[in-house]
Amino acid sequence: MKLREDFLWGGAIAAHQAEGAWQTGGKGVSIADVMTAGANGVPRRITDGVLSYENYPNHEAIDFFNHYQEDIKLFAEMGFKCLRTSIAWTRIFPNGDDEMPNEEGLKFYDDLFDEMLKYGIEPIITLAHFEMPYHLVKEYGGFLNRKCIDFFVRFASVCFERYKDKVKYWMTFNEINNQTHYMSDDEVFRDSGLLFLNNETPLQREQACYQAGHYQLVASALAVQEGHRINPDFKIGCMIAMCPIYPHSCHPNDIMLSVVANHKRDYYTHIHARGYYPAYALEYMKRKEFQIDMTQEDLEILKKGIVDYIAFSYYMSYATKYSHHDKYYDFEQSQDLIKNEYVEASEWGWQIDPEGLRYSLNYFYDLYQLPMMIVENGFGAVDKIEKDGTIQDDYRIDYLRSHILAMKDAVEIDGVDLLGYTTWGPIDIVSAGTGEMKKRYGFVYVDKDNEGQGTLQRRPKKSFYWYQKVIESNGEMI
Repeated sequence: MKLREDFLWGGAIAAHQAEGAWQTGGKGVSIADVMTAGANGVPRRITDGVLSYENYPNHEAIDFFNHYQEDIKLFAEMGFKCLRTSIAWTRIFPNGDDEMPNEEGLKFYDDLFDEMLKYGIEPIITLAHFEMPYHLVKEYGGFLNRKCIDFFVRFASVCFERYKDKVKYWMTFNEINNQTHYMSDDEVFRDSGLLFLNNETPLQREQACYQAGHYQLVASALAVQEGHRINPDFKIGCMIAMCPIYPHSCHPNDIMLSVVANHKRDYYTHIHARGYYPAYALEYMKRKEFQIDMTQEDLEILKKGIVDYIAFSYYMSYATKYSHHDKYYDFEQSQDLIKNEYVEASEWGWQIDPEGLRYSLNYFYDLYQLPMMIVENGFGAVDKIEKDGTIQDDYRIDYLRSHILAMKDAVEIDGVDLLGYTTWGPIDIVSAGTGEMKKRYGFVYVDKDNEGQGTLQRRPKKSFYWYQKVIESNGEMI
């Protein structure tokens, strides 16, 4: 097998990390707008509203809102077949519970999609990419409140109806499964708008994540049904953060711990793809005595809202080792991950494992037999402008080349069904995890630093011309 003739090569960004213009055209305040800058090892803080003396990198980001024509032209020059981005929920419904959508916001995405289609670039659109209206957090408690299901479905329906002739590929919630492993306040805040008071027990926090996740899964399934009603030709997928967890050794305890660890990350995919909770997830919630609001009607909705494809991000793999566990093998990501001595790591501690991408593609395809799309894969690094004005980012080329080779092996040798590949950050954008600009992923350099200073000038890197050849040859010249 070879990559399909219509393979979707491209890149991926998120509205809140690129657009800026956070108060332009009637846009409301999103959860990203109240997250300060952080750094490697320093989490972003969540403030109570927007404070004048704080630094919020997403407010301007790289001003894609006003530069998108220039940026789309650069993507077209690389030969992009698609571009994944998101619709900022607060551009369409500024508060989330508004009765009517904001026409100025809808018009912006009309113009953006038209610009992409002008160059033959297929829009691949995420509905909720860490963009929840902040009002829904303050007024309703985020996705701990069942009402947010209806707010999301209304937002999705308006977008489906408006762009039914411009967008074919959709995703509901970005990296919905991250919240399964409660790691930090900013992580679950991004995922589902949860704000903890720091007087909850770990078990109470975990129950809240399972509850919020359930409501999001119901919202996603309802959106899938509504999208297919509006346009039966829509392809609507889920979006999963794929970080496979390997056993440290072939010791049976290590093997079993890795099985449970992957279960805990993957039960969302199972529900998206098969329409019901896997037995292991139900048994876990029962044993922990979680009180989850899960109705029979919810379960029927999940059955009817199965996705058309599985989209996922892949940056790294993890490893785990049995130590203090009992027969339940209860995995806690914050304490049970270990360094894998067989792979290297980036400056930010992300383990570099190209073969893990091939493993991930096989893992998903073996389980679910659905088409797949890799919608995030990239290498964050500090880039240096040379005296001659060039940016020699061979480290990024090496990372992407090795992952594309592994991806091709999964298609050509293993026979997985793959629709496309979009690198994360084809242009430098604000980091979601740290709020930094210096952690750069792009083929295009943007002149802006961590303090928000710079001209915003765009400049192609060496990787720009390399990826151009990859796309032109459909992955043969790498």
